[in-house]
Amino acid sequence: MKIMLIEDDEAIRVGLTYYLSQEGFSLLSTTNGNQALDVILNHKDICLILLDLNLPDINGFELFKKIKDIKDIPIIFLTANDLEVSIVMGLDMGADDYVTKPFKAKELVSRIKTVLRRTNGSPKQIINIKDVTIDISQAKVMKNGIDVMLTALEYKILLIFALNPNTIFTREKILANIWDVNEEYVNDNTLTVYIKRIREKIEDDPSSPKIILTIRGLGYKLGE
Repeated sequence: MKIMLIEDDEAIRVGLTYYLSQEGFSLLSTTNGNQALDVILNHKDICLILLDLNLPDINGFELFKKIKDIKDIPIIFLTANDLEVSIVMGLDMGADDYVTKPFKAKELVSRIKTVLRRTNGSPKQIINIKDVTIDISQAKVMKNGIDVMLTALEYKILLIFALNPNTIFTREKILANIWDVNEEYVNDNTLTVYIKRIREKIEDDPSSPKIILTIRGLGYKLGE
């Protein structure tokens, strides 16, 4: 599902792009209000907007009204101001929720999913890859209907590919996405071991993989 982030802080944009992609979302990001309005007009499939109230070109509350004039879409305010008057004003205007900076990405994702459920826009929770099924809502993997027991790291590595089917991942990029899982240390050598273990559990023939492909000299990607 496609989420739009209107935020001029580059660190937040980059961080949320990575984190939300791992949770099954596609993220569009803009740095100002005028740009955001153009994007909304040209993308009819945006399911939710994360709106920073402190933008360089327009007040967030004003932009909120302009967006609602275009499309009635769920909006969560991102604000550095936790004063009650600002919170009440935003909710009274019709905002679906607000998150005060600094926030944890995990908390924000939980808020996003809650709003989407409430507005009948729940994200797709099932991914099918050949005879392998990934149930994101339960962090569960099955092959031909039989449970596949993956460790947390193995599951997250598999999910990186499943959520980005057309992307070639370098080994460095994979490592950057999994370093914090259970605080386990993963280096370039152990990554090879994890990929091998995943293939042994989900591939029909691990020696000739069809799901996680090796792209020689570049990295890995999901099979066709």
